[in-house]
Amino acid sequence: MGFITNPFCLFSFTLFFLAGFGFLQSVKTASNTNALVYKGCASQSFSDPSYSQTLSSLFASLTAQASQAAFFKTSTGGSGATISGLFQCRGDLTNEECYSCVSKLPDMSKHLCGNSVAARVQLYGCYMLYQISGFPEISGVEMLYKTCGTSQAAGSGFEERRDTAFSVLESGVASSKGFYTTSYQSVYVVAQCEGDLGTSDCGDCVKTAVQKAQVECGSAISGQVYLHRCFISYSYYPNGITRRSSSGIGQNAGKTIAIVVGGAAALGFVVICLMFIRSLLKKRDDY
Repeated sequence: MGFITNPFCLFSFTLFFLAGFGFLQSVKTASNTNALVYKGCASQSFSDPSYSQTLSSLFASLTAQASQAAFFKTSTGGSGATISGLFQCRGDLTNEECYSCVSKLPDMSKHLCGNSVAARVQLYGCYMLYQISGFPEISGVEMLYKTCGTSQAAGSGFEERRDTAFSVLESGVASSKGFYTTSYQSVYVVAQCEGDLGTSDCGDCVKTAVQKAQVECGSAISGQVYLHRCFISYSYYPNGITRRSSSGIGQNAGKTIAIVVGGAAALGFVVICLMFIRSLLKKRDDY
């Protein structure tokens, strides 16, 4: 009897496959890309009912593009003023994940901001913003939101490792079309710029975000800084990857986990089947 067709080996293979698959699924879903990070709503509200219809048209146009693009910007005009808006997904999301994230934003925006003339709703995996024509513009490097981990790094050397990771991040994002993730000695960093931001402006924005993270978060082992036209996130794992930060681990770390889990499952399957075959051969020799 071939070992692949043996019920015991087949059961073992299935068990290890499901265990590995289940773990990878938990890694994928643990990032919680659809969770709310922050919302910003203008204090002024639409006075003309036609604005609400125009805004709904804008939301429909944006959502329709989310399964095809990670960034889209447009404007819609009705009987009242023109409303412009955009959405952007994290660069490591698939088209399906991007659409799933963006499709939640219109209802969330209406629920959180009502008829505000301008609003921005940021989830971990995507964001959407809109504003009525004539609404005051803000600086691309204005800080909209920041959060720092409550845990502080023990001992010395953390800030040096983090700052080295930041330096690599600043260099990498300029040549990566606005999204970059990397790691250095257990410090994982991510940066993304608004989709239509030029290379130079993107680099300047990320550099400003890094400086704010260094000042605002100090020795906190994780942090996120959202500026108007870019964001950065970092997480430090002093004992290796044993958990995910709320914003997700870097792509390289995710690939490492997949390789380790897949290798462990395959190795376990081979070892068990070899032991089973050895047992069968021993019984045959005894006869």
